[in-house]
Amino acid sequence: MHRALQLARLGLGAVSPNPMVGCVIVKKNKIIGEGNHEKYGEGHAEVNAVNSVREESDLEGCTVYVTLEPCAHFGKTPPCAHLLVDSKVGKVVICNQDPNPLVAGKGIDILKDAGIEVVSGVLQEEGKKLNRRFLTYFIKERPYVVLKWAQTADGFIARENFDSKWISNKSARQLVHKWRAEEQAILVGTNTAKHDNPSLTTRNWSGSNPMRIVLDRNLRLESSLNLFDGVVRTIVFNEREDKTSHNLEYIKLPQLSPFFILKALFERKIQSVFIEGGSATLQSFIDAGLWDEARVFESQTTFGTGVKSPFLETQPSETFTVDNNVLTIYQNNKPLKWLKN
Repeated sequence: MHRALQLARLGLGAVSPNPMVGCVIVKKNKIIGEGNHEKYGEGHAEVNAVNSVREESDLEGCTVYVTLEPCAHFGKTPPCAHLLVDSKVGKVVICNQDPNPLVAGKGIDILKDAGIEVVSGVLQEEGKKLNRRFLTYFIKERPYVVLKWAQTADGFIARENFDSKWISNKSARQLVHKWRAEEQAILVGTNTAKHDNPSLTTRNWSGSNPMRIVLDRNLRLESSLNLFDGVVRTIVFNEREDKTSHNLEYIKLPQLSPFFILKALFERKIQSVFIEGGSATLQSFIDAGLWDEARVFESQTTFGTGVKSPFLETQPSETFTVDNNVLTIYQNNKPLKWLKN
């Protein structure tokens, strides 16, 4: 299962909105096949693993280790549970059950009804961490929320004129581009869009650009900003109007609160959102309890005065050094799930 999880991680940033899945096929204590879900719309991990086995007859009676319950429905590809039944495998060991209502135990039932032994819950905590975006989306009915900011040693996120260049170092900024490629959407508030004029792309890393989300309550942002260049699909959440133009969609919300923002993203099947600022936007998600992970860079620079960084009461879970910056990771162990209206 450790190997299956290792394979699954290779799909990070490439298979969304599908989960990352790895599969290892074992017979007589030897691995005879393995595979992972490599790209959305293409073969699932079980398909790739089965196809990697040299002799089809070797599949009979073998043990299959898979990080997520085999699918039981027709989507972009046929059901993997049926594939394993047709392959006459003897045992399937599963890390996590699939919370997607289209699966949710149905894959396990198909296997058991065919006389295949099923064991589930093996390394399940590792599996939950791996597919935390996918699981959060279906269990909490909202995207997985990652907060990110860089602050000075004296606790400022920007100067008084909102200038924040460059608090973090070059290595930290490149790491942020890698993180962007791992999420489905990236979000900033009005002041960040106006004063930083970011592109919010993965130009310093090989990977797909996330959908861009900008908050503009009264539609006052200039159309000349990089966010409106049409290169990447962009959504503008506002409180004025709905309209659509090339690769740009304006969506009116009752109010620009974390609740309504995440609700709108959930309805559009966005499983994860990376929030890069500014301070007020980040703090609003913290205060609402609607966040899962925070990644905070701290430099040796001091500003003396400026825009204060967001405040977290949570204790850090991990700390790293990125050149001369300190990266601290926080986990929200009690993320709220809203009540349905």
